[in-house]
Amino acid sequence: MYELIQVSERSFYIQSPAKIGLVTLSDRDVCLIDSGNDKDAGRKVRQLLDANGWRLTAIYNTHSNADHIGGNKYLQGQTGCRIYAPGIEQAFTRAPVLEPSFLYGGYPFRELRHKFLMAQESDVQPLTQEVLPEGFTLLPLPGHFFDMAGVRTPDDVVYLADCLSSRETLEKYQIGFIYDVAAYLETLERVKTMQAKWFVPAHAEAGAEIAPLAQYNIDKVWEIAGRILEVCRQPLCFEAILQRLFAAYGLSMDFQQYVLVGSTVRSYLAWLKDTGKLSARCEDNLLLWERV
Repeated sequence: MYELIQVSERSFYIQSPAKIGLVTLSDRDVCLIDSGNDKDAGRKVRQLLDANGWRLTAIYNTHSNADHIGGNKYLQGQTGCRIYAPGIEQAFTRAPVLEPSFLYGGYPFRELRHKFLMAQESDVQPLTQEVLPEGFTLLPLPGHFFDMAGVRTPDDVVYLADCLSSRETLEKYQIGFIYDVAAYLETLERVKTMQAKWFVPAHAEAGAEIAPLAQYNIDKVWEIAGRILEVCRQPLCFEAILQRLFAAYGLSMDFQQYVLVGSTVRSYLAWLKDTGKLSARCEDNLLLWERV
């Protein structure tokens, strides 16, 4: 873990729970794409930097999930590097309590206020094409989270953040986190047609081919949508839908799974309603969902 792997002339990634991109900008200067899940990850990154005689100039956060920004504060404090994040991800990076609050739908209770859902705050600036080093391209990848973005480097390596998951991850957890299902599918369709020297997804193996995995993730979305429609053949409230999905997929609920899977299922319900496949109504002070 935390092995430095070179994939092109200037582009590397650090093997970690959420892969961290590293790109050399000169003989001495480097930038990171994300920073890992906590202070310990930041410390291990700093050790790699020091061992190679590199100076960290910037961290480009693809999005604000805690496992991608957790090393920000430590690395910024140690190196004085600048940190950038796209769109609304800036707000979540400055005020990380927004992530568990968003997932839970209110102020998160103590068991949700931990480093896996809530990183330490860090000073962040807007990530736009203009602030990237010369030859880099910003790639909007919305869907998994609000304004998530990836990066293409000058030596044609594409860092894909969380826009897809490995087959193993989906087989284990079944329902991967998604904020906007329609945007997620659009992103995956674009990723499926991308060409690059190398692709580096945060939660899947890096490689030269991405289309088959993108299609697998697309198919999984439609499978889950079909399962929800099957569950909603009779009118059900959200909690009953969630319970039946956990049972159907053999999942075990805890507080973290409740908010991650629960938030995703709400996103599916909204998408299926907006596309005319589900209806919703209030009855006996319950919000009921039913297949159209």
